[in-house]
Amino acid sequence: MRSAHSSSRLVCPCEPRHDSDRRNAATLRLPVRSRQGFERGEMINRLAGFAIRAPKRVLALVLLAFVLCGGLGSKVPDRLLAGGFQDPGAESTHAANVLADEFGLSGAQFLFAIESASGATDAKTTARAKDIVAGMRHDSRVRTVVSPWTGPQGGAHLISRDGHVGLVVATLKGDDNAAQKTAKALSDRYAGEADGVTVTAGGQAMTFSEIATTSARDLGVAESVAIVLTFLLLVWFLRSWVAAAIPLVVGIIAIVCTTAVLYLLTLVTDLSVFAMNITTGLGLALAIDYSLLIIGRFREEIAQGSGQQEAIAIALRRGGRAVVYSGLVVGIALIGMTFFPIYFLKSIGYAGAAVVALSIVLTLTVVPALLSLLGTRINRKPLRETEAVESSWLHRVAVSVQRRPIVFALPVLAVLLVSLAPVFGLRLGLPDDRVLPASAQSHQVGDTIRDGFDENVVGTVRIVVEGIGDPAKVESYATALSRVESVKSVVAPAATYSDGQRVGPGAPAATKASVAYLTVQTPLNPYSSAAARQLDALRMVPAPGHTLFDGLGPQTRDTSASIARGIPKALAWIAVTTFVLLLLLTGSVVMPLKALVLNALSLTASFGAMVWIFQDGHLGALGTTSTGYTTATVPVLLFCIAFGLSMDYEVFLLARFSEEWEKSGRTRADNDTAVAVGLARSGRVVTAAAVMMAVVFAGMATSGVSLMRMLGLGLALAVLVDATLVRVVLVPAFMRIAGTWNWWSPRLARGVLERLRLRE
Repeated sequence: MRSAHSSSRLVCPCEPRHDSDRRNAATLRLPVRSRQGFERGEMINRLAGFAIRAPKRVLALVLLAFVLCGGLGSKVPDRLLAGGFQDPGAESTHAANVLADEFGLSGAQFLFAIESASGATDAKTTARAKDIVAGMRHDSRVRTVVSPWTGPQGGAHLISRDGHVGLVVATLKGDDNAAQKTAKALSDRYAGEADGVTVTAGGQAMTFSEIATTSARDLGVAESVAIVLTFLLLVWFLRSWVAAAIPLVVGIIAIVCTTAVLYLLTLVTDLSVFAMNITTGLGLALAIDYSLLIIGRFREEIAQGSGQQEAIAIALRRGGRAVVYSGLVVGIALIGMTFFPIYFLKSIGYAGAAVVALSIVLTLTVVPALLSLLGTRINRKPLRETEAVESSWLHRVAVSVQRRPIVFALPVLAVLLVSLAPVFGLRLGLPDDRVLPASAQSHQVGDTIRDGFDENVVGTVRIVVEGIGDPAKVESYATALSRVESVKSVVAPAATYSDGQRVGPGAPAATKASVAYLTVQTPLNPYSSAAARQLDALRMVPAPGHTLFDGLGPQTRDTSASIARGIPKALAWIAVTTFVLLLLLTGSVVMPLKALVLNALSLTASFGAMVWIFQDGHLGALGTTSTGYTTATVPVLLFCIAFGLSMDYEVFLLARFSEEWEKSGRTRADNDTAVAVGLARSGRVVTAAAVMMAVVFAGMATSGVSLMRMLGLGLALAVLVDATLVRVVLVPAFMRIAGTWNWWSPRLARGVLERLRLRE
């Protein structure tokens, strides 16, 4: 009687192979002049076959592309934008556009904090401040400048409670991209310490500028750390320096080519500066991931007695199918980000999908070309693949889990569900200066304002009033707004109001034709619940025309609403398309549903850790500043990338499960054998690939920008949880419980599925 976990078919080198494997192996080894087989073959055979027959030509073309891509990619940093967290169709964005078009005001504010131990109003400080204000007023890039040193209309609220710090508050011309460049230039010119007076630059424009600079610097560090560590891990796993070099070479090519892809995308759409860090890391991780799968399958075929060319052919035919499917599901998840109108997400979605396609092409060309040239030199030491499958620890774990599936599954499910608990306290906001390290200028200025001033100048709300008739009604509206609780003052075109009283001159330039804008000063944190209630109260005040609200508070509310509207569409896209692809891969209705559920479970630990550590401040927020809220775009970004990568490993396993199942008698025992053998064979590669991918994302987590640190940690944790608890425990447990029902499909659909299934 055959054992339920017998795997003699796999370890016997003399076992007859599938006829299709033999035919396609022969096809891939045809001489160059014989192309008939390729004309009848599928895409993978044609692409990989050329790489096998003419490896030097392929590598020469890749080297040429590498050089050209390096030239294009070097231009990318100057074309990336640091903003992009807002919905272009939102009310706050419309208000910002009106302010920019009608009044030349950018949505980004710029500040100078001028500090002296002898006081903000002493002679040296005043002279330095007036020099800065005069220079900025003569700068064509600056629209308005307000300070305590420019007369009584500047306002005492711009001097700190202890009297040592004064603020210069400027509005800059142009869009956010132009504003951050202006902020950098102004900081370089005026910031610094001299004669006991320290000038520090801050505000949203300076924050964006420093984010761009810090992200570019961190990228080089992250890639260097990731490349060194992954190479050492590859040597340990593959037991060969030569074999370890193949995934690394493909990964480095992927990084350089990714920068060229980003450059081309900047020609047709705005691209976030974070796209550079995320997509280069993703390209490196996927290139190593996919290369490792092909090399692992190649070595397995060599261990079973195949010749070099035949082993490459079968590895590409079987492993290549898994790579293409995996790339499709990862790309689908990334495209899910394009359902959100925020270009920070859209740009990463487009760029990520392009990078996935690039990783697939590199894997199916460069890897077989290098294997063809290097041959058995990558196998100098005895291959682990020659060991009997039963000796694998993954096989033993799978068998143990299958014997007691509920006993193993319940504790893991409990841990994952408990780790989700912090997510119920999730609060969303937009990034401010605290995403940067405490040493950044804008972070220092932000802390000074939050700790030392009664009024939070970064919490200013601007209200655009369109279609006004009588200017007096605008002043009455401003008077009513000034009576709202916690409003310090309202600056209108004719006057400044506080508590319903006129207290100073206004801003005559704040009106034009039938449009005007009002500036509402408030001491409240724009991300607080008190600020949200105040915003509701401001909206309740009757206005003399159509109103548009802008500022960090309105922007946060609009961004959160946009994300909420996009989530159902993104989830539907990811779920439906992934289900269809897995249906075509397995021919089963049950397996895709199981995969979707388990993938969602694998993300619980990442989301819980994100909130518990970075929002709530546990573990010292891992060296970042906890603000009490999570950047609104991060949960979407983490979900789409992590879900795609989790499904990546699911595809690797399902492809192998299906292969083993189709060769069996299709009994319940065969189901268990297919899972145990598939996990033992592919699970080892999946685990190794997950560790290396986690290293790449951990390198991303070394960034000084908390948003990138949060994302890097979340992705690393998601990958490790998925490759261990989910794939090693929950998958075999659920497969055992379902038995042959794993492979069920409706009777009426079976014929159609058999014709449509993409086996190769």
